[in-house]
Formats: sequence, structure tokens, C-alpha cells
Amino acid sequence: MSVDRDRLIELRREFHRHPEPAWREFWTTARIVEELETIGVDELHVGREALAGERLAVPDDDELEPWMQRAREAGADPDVLGALSGGWTGAVAVLERGEGPTVGLRVDIDGLPREEATDDEHHPAREGFRSETGAMHACGHDAHITIGLGVIEAIKRSDFSGTLKIFFQPAEETIGGGRPMAESGHLDDVGYLFALHIGLDYPTGEIVCGIDDFLAVTQFYTTFEGEPGHAGARPEAGRNAVQAMVTAVSNLYGIERHSEGPSRINAGRVGGGTATNIIPEEAFIHGEARGATTAIRDHVFERAGAVFEGAAISHDCEFDVTVEGEAPSAESDAELVEIIREAARSHPDVERATRRGEIGGSEDATFLMQRVQNNGGLATYLAVGTDHPGGHHTATFDVDEESLGLAVDVVSDAVERVAVSQP
Repeated sequence: MSVDRDRLIELRREFHRHPEPAWREFWTTARIVEELETIGVDELHVGREALAGERLAVPDDDELEPWMQRAREAGADPDVLGALSGGWTGAVAVLERGEGPTVGLRVDIDGLPREEATDDEHHPAREGFRSETGAMHACGHDAHITIGLGVIEAIKRSDFSGTLKIFFQPAEETIGGGRPMAESGHLDDVGYLFALHIGLDYPTGEIVCGIDDFLAVTQFYTTFEGEPGHAGARPEAGRNAVQAMVTAVSNLYGIERHSEGPSRINAGRVGGGTATNIIPEEAFIHGEARGATTAIRDHVFERAGAVFEGAAISHDCEFDVTVEGEAPSAESDAELVEIIREAARSHPDVERATRRGEIGGSEDATFLMQRVQNNGGLATYLAVGTDHPGGHHTATFDVDEESLGLAVDVVSDAVERVAVSQP
């Protein structure tokens, strides 16, 4: 049931050349649809048919339109682009193969808003498939898309009996796409869900069958509003929003740690003011709160709200907090961990099959995992090791393309084993 590995590499390089940030994955989604139609699936849900409920941090039309226009110029199907207007990106593919369980695989599809390395030591630059968009697949989502397409092709050729659903999820990097995809209804009949990530500092040849240390996260954008004034002539007439912001940043890092597990707070981007001689009337904090559990995350975010309020009162300013993205914690189920491990151990190119591992961060695949688990199903998040010269989210990130075929083989084998294990 193995798929053509050269074809996987070709696909991955094509997606690598055309990365698009969250909610702008117009060309990416259209290209996925084109490939799925070539493979042949029984159902294909695109854009609004793949998502439901509130989407967070969606860019305005002025930001979306250049990416839509770029997709048009790159040859994306106009009918598919029409279904994606307004940033309704992503797709769900369904393959029906007779009686049996419904198994899902979630892969994410967005790139990051950063430039890619240009020097010849960087493999994509040297081989001519460096990004052409100004964004970058600096976290391996181009590989994830390719693996998802490879798995559905492999299962179509196999003896699998049941239903396979592949969730091509947008906006993972902003923690925005997981919830609307989980609420779409397409997961409600899924009994077994696999989600995956390539790399995560695990080497080529290692499969980590279950990740459990996801930090629940809330990303926030807090604004402070004061009153302008002349900094030299009448400083007392202004209400300094930057003072409120700076006070808040300092006090955020004074939020107490939690006795029940790790917690995090970070003011990742701050700013305000317009000129040296004007009392600044506006300032902002773009940050995040995390916790080992959703309850710990909620505690940290609640304390952050008190910090913002106190800073605003202290400097006679108003404040407003907008949640831009969030995801809960989750745990991988032991039964699926063992199924992945059995599939990995049977593969000649797998050097190590590890039951449990760490990610040290957050992921909105947890929304999909919890949806399945709350309905009585099982879910696991696995890591497919790959040697990468630069760390995730860096300009030199790349993947060992030998990992693509290995991932397709192991995941499709695990999907088949799920079906065989059912009475």
C-alpha cells in the first residue's frame, strides 16, 4: 500500500514554495482539493462546509484580498476560491470503504509570516523550492499536508474496511482553526483520531506515539486608552497609556506560579505612542497565558485580567482585552498509542518507537482530540521524527524528506490496524 515516495517529495516541495499564513490558505486549500479530486474521495467539504462557529483573529478583507489575488494568479480553481472567500479555508475529505470504524487524521496547513533563508546551505534555496510568497513553512505543515494526502491514497489502495476522514485544518499557528473544525460536526462520528507533527526535535527514524504535555493557551490582545497632551507644556493634562502598559507588563510577570502544574505568561509584543513630545494616548500588549491544564491556564488568564485592570486604574486609563486564539490541554489515549507503536515497530526504517514524549508547547488539535474523546472515542497525537537543520519557526527550518514516506506508511498501517482490532 506504499505510495510513490518521489511523488511525496514533489508535492511537499510544491507546498513549500507557496506557504500562506492563517486564514489566507487560499492556494493551499485549492491545491489540496485538486489533489484529492485526482485521488478520488467520496465526500469533500471545503471552506464553510468544513468549519462552524466563531473564528478568531481572522484578518480583514484588505489583508485577505492580496492573498486571494495571489492564489488566482497562481492558477487556483476559481470555483474553489469562491468557496474560501472571507478566509473560510481548509477542507475535510471522506473515504468510505465499507463497514467498519470511522477513523480520522488531522493535519494543519498554514505557514508562518516570516522570511525564509536564502543562502545555498539552506536546502530549499539550493534546490529551487524556497518560498515564493514572503511567508514560510517553518514548522513542517507542508510535510503534514503531504502526509495527509499520502495516507488517503494509501488507504484507498489498501484492504481497510471502514471510513477515513482527513481534516486539513487551517490557522493552527494562531490557535484559531481547531475549534471551528471541531465544531463542524464532521468529528461527531469519528471513533479514533490521529493527529501528527513532524520534527519536534526528534530525529529521523523515531516515532513518538503519544504526546501528553500540551499546555493550554490563551492568546490575548490588550489595549490601553488614555488622553494625549503636550509632553513639555502640559504633561499633567495627559493620561499616559504607555505607563499603564508598562505597569501591566511588569506585573504580569509577578503572577504567582500554580501548585498543580506549570504555568506561563508572556508579553510577546508591546507598543504605543506616536512621538517623543506627545503623551501617548494608546498602547497595547500582545501576549499569551498558558497552563499544564485548562484550569491552570484559566487561572493565569484571570489573574492577568486583574493586572490589566489595576494598571489602567493606576494611570487613569481604560483597557480592553480581546482573545485572539485559545486551545485546551489534552491527553493521548493508551490504546491508540499502542496501535501506533505496533505499526512503527513493524516498519524497517523506524529505529525507535517511543510510547510517550513531550512537545513543551500548545496545539489546537486538542480541540479535535477532546471532541472525539468526549463522544466516547479515542485520540492520540504523534510525532514523526525528522532531522532538521534549524529549529521550528526559524528561517533555516527544513525536514528530512525521507520522513514523508515513513510517516505515510506508519499512519496508514495504524489506520488499518484500528479496523482489524474492532470486533
